[in-house]
Amino acid sequence: MSVATMRRAARESVSGLPRAFWWLWASTLVNRLGAFVATFMTLYLTLDRGYSASFAGLVVALHGLGGVMSSLVAGVMTDRLGRRPTMLAANVSTSLSVALLGFMEHPAAIAAVALLVGMASNASRPAVSAMMADIVRPEDRVRAFALNYWAINLGFAVSATAAGFVAEYSYLAGFLGEAALTLLCAVLVFVKLPESRPVKDAAGEAAAGPEIGLGSVLRDGRFMGVVGLSFLISLIFTQGSVGLPVAMGAAGFTPGDYGLVVAVNGLLIVVLQIPVTRFIEHRDPQKLLVVSALLAGYGFAMTAFAGPLWAYAATVVLWTLAEIVNSPTQMGLVARLSPVHGRGRYQGMYTMSWAVAALVAPLMAGFVIDRLGAAWLWGATGVLGTVAALGYWLLMRGLPEGGPGTVTAGSAGTAAAVRPVAASAEA
Repeated sequence: MSVATMRRAARESVSGLPRAFWWLWASTLVNRLGAFVATFMTLYLTLDRGYSASFAGLVVALHGLGGVMSSLVAGVMTDRLGRRPTMLAANVSTSLSVALLGFMEHPAAIAAVALLVGMASNASRPAVSAMMADIVRPEDRVRAFALNYWAINLGFAVSATAAGFVAEYSYLAGFLGEAALTLLCAVLVFVKLPESRPVKDAAGEAAAGPEIGLGSVLRDGRFMGVVGLSFLISLIFTQGSVGLPVAMGAAGFTPGDYGLVVAVNGLLIVVLQIPVTRFIEHRDPQKLLVVSALLAGYGFAMTAFAGPLWAYAATVVLWTLAEIVNSPTQMGLVARLSPVHGRGRYQGMYTMSWAVAALVAPLMAGFVIDRLGAAWLWGATGVLGTVAALGYWLLMRGLPEGGPGTVTAGSAGTAAAVRPVAASAEA
């Protein structure tokens, strides 16, 4: 491939997206560049503070519980208050709570503030996804979600490397660094991002239908099916940071060996996310989700047969390819199924599926490995992947091209009655 061809491909990958999307993308990148607490919490508590592994596990679980608690609340805030106020509140509260956590001494205080950090840091996700669905054309959403996911992983790769060196000097510096970058993210949102939440005028009230509450989300059978499948997929992918290090440690590998293997995941996402997304962007999402679920499940299942280090790395390649395909495609499906005036609540419910999986996956991995052995855990991932693939195939049969969150030519009356708060969000 020539340099000119590569440049043209890169230009096509980023062209046609609104200016507001790129400021939103930049805020995501800045936010992830500051990721420290979630990555180094266990090491901080056990190595720096001298607490037991059990206490560290409790604190990490409370951090995850905070994410579960805030998902639905943040979704409601996104719809009622707006995307921008929700992101501002989440980023400022994250900045303050992370800084506070660095100064906590008493175990109870550490646990309580970790819960607050988990609640605050997860609260911006429904708002970010809802704003992206607001400002990006339906045909460009898969590409937009892929670019945002790429920013998340690029920021995490840089922050994890830099934070490791910072932690050797001072864990407190890491906490304060994350607080500063998260506050910078809030400033970026305040200065550059206009509100995008659609509002109704008098004519739009009847056209848009009744107000959407959490009960409406729960009664949406197809969407809740997608949430359930997202939970299964999340259980699988989370084993890369939960079950895999435990299994490799039991097999005699060092933490450094695990670090090398899991680094393949981040590297491949950074290198392949954009070109793979260009390849899949306009392909059948049903087939993509079915194939990615099978690839994720059996990619992890192959870990049961891994012996040398390169074999573990090869399994990571398989499930990373599944992740690259699944994440933007599934988020595009969620946006497609979300009614315009319920995007925040729908995104909050979707976000909760990942947060709950982050709580359940460690318990699942620990129980299965301790009672049955690692091979049974990897076999279970294969079963989960198969169930998820079947679920995607069944749920997406007969799904029309348009969806509740898609304005089509036949819905011109509704489109005219529903308008964004700030027109510049789509400029």
